[in-house]
Amino acid sequence: MKKCVALAVTGGIAAYKSAELCSLLMKMGYSVQVLMTENAQRFITALTFQTLSRRNVITSLWDNSDWRPQHVSLADEADLFVIAPATANILAKMAHGIADDAVSTFAATFEGPILAAPAMNPKMWRHAANQENVGILEDRGITILGPAEGRVACGAETEKGRMIEPDEIYAAIAALLPPEKEVE
Repeated sequence: MKKCVALAVTGGIAAYKSAELCSLLMKMGYSVQVLMTENAQRFITALTFQTLSRRNVITSLWDNSDWRPQHVSLADEADLFVIAPATANILAKMAHGIADDAVSTFAATFEGPILAAPAMNPKMWRHAANQENVGILEDRGITILGPAEGRVACGAETEKGRMIEPDEIYAAIAALLPPEKEVE
């Protein structure tokens, strides 16, 4: 059975990079279940991820035809949870146990390893509340990947805030959950 990565896409401009990550995971033989926040869908469509992952994308707690909530059944199926991009909003929700959408509810349900790749304006990244939330998550064993320095959407070029590249996120995934084999 393929190893399953739950890939959460949240509402930041770096959401487009998550499509490349999804494609890379599929190429390497993983099963990928994408979850998207409402804000993420303003940057990239669920159809993109549905096509890449060959699975319906979870975008709501309410669009489920099965008797069992999707966030519960996926928590049993997934081997790893990756949030890319991880906005300040989702980091805060996770740090404080807020579960009010498909992504944050899954985060509150999943008991396995979690990787989060922050992406936000450098001022947001540096903000004391955000740094406190990141510290809480790290204390709980969540791995924070980045952010990197470099150009971000607002034009800041030398400060941390940019999401690390998909191949770097993939390397962290593969280190925790080695791929079975590459698929053509």
